[in-house]
Amino acid sequence: MESRNHLTTNSTTLRIGSRGSKLALWQANHIAALLRDRGHQVEIQIIHTSGDKITDVPLAQVGAKGGLGKGIFTKEIEEALAAGAVDLAVHSLKDLPTELPAGFEIAAITEREDARDAFCSVQYSNIEDLPQGARVGTSSLRRQAQLKAIRPDLDIHPLRGNVDTRLRKLEEGQYDAAILAASGLNRLGQTTLIKQIIAVEIMCPAAGQGALGIEIRAGDTTTRQYLEFLDDVNARAATTCERALLAALGGGCQIPIGGFAEIRGGKLRLESIVAAPDGSQLLRDSREGDLDDPAKLGREAGQSLLSRGADKILAMVYGQGHAAVPTP
Repeated sequence: MESRNHLTTNSTTLRIGSRGSKLALWQANHIAALLRDRGHQVEIQIIHTSGDKITDVPLAQVGAKGGLGKGIFTKEIEEALAAGAVDLAVHSLKDLPTELPAGFEIAAITEREDARDAFCSVQYSNIEDLPQGARVGTSSLRRQAQLKAIRPDLDIHPLRGNVDTRLRKLEEGQYDAAILAASGLNRLGQTTLIKQIIAVEIMCPAAGQGALGIEIRAGDTTTRQYLEFLDDVNARAATTCERALLAALGGGCQIPIGGFAEIRGGKLRLESIVAAPDGSQLLRDSREGDLDDPAKLGREAGQSLLSRGADKILAMVYGQGHAAVPTP
């Protein structure tokens, strides 16, 4: 059994900043438990973010409505981190902008949960079984675009709120189906309504989906050392690749870009897409690269997609006010 002698149990308490949703708190408590196993004292502080407060519009339009742009689920937590009110923040990695504001760093990327999306329904077993014009809930342009590409007849409606709220609306019959991240449903043990785990080839996940990113103040070597054991090599490589793709495309988590990397046979394989929100255009890229430079693979995929017309699709998305134009 591993010795804890290298850590003192009476060291300064580590304070974790977290959003207040059930899923965010599950994630924060998961990290807290792992740190306590190492002998640390841990506290969790709930911080309400702009993305949590604006619930009357689809996520893709929150940036335009609130003037927030990137980081709608992280800004207030980072402010608490910068002020020294918390020592680390636990985020869904897909919520973290590809370029962190000055003064912060990602100390660890945890072992990844299932990165794919889940088709949830009370009465239908998969996307193909949905009747013509079925009402499907999602506030993700990425999911909407890929659904429309294979089922242009579907009636896509915004579905905001925490996991409980979305599942309740589905059970009440407000929607025929809903698309949620499999990782969140698995973590919360709310898998009853999952009828289909959607293949990456049908619905490419969001960059970083299924992984947690642990953010700290840049240069906080003590906290970084405490968190080293949480950093998963495979998840770090895969998500570094995906986030490089996103950065190359100039995109955030609320626009129709998908990226999923995994290690196969000692190589890193990246599947990526850029799509028009109505599904009328969908560009796909598949490629392999070396594990020792995952960011290079992501950049190359992004540049390839841009050269094939992704720039025009993304310009249209921003022009329609679906998302805030990314800041440099």
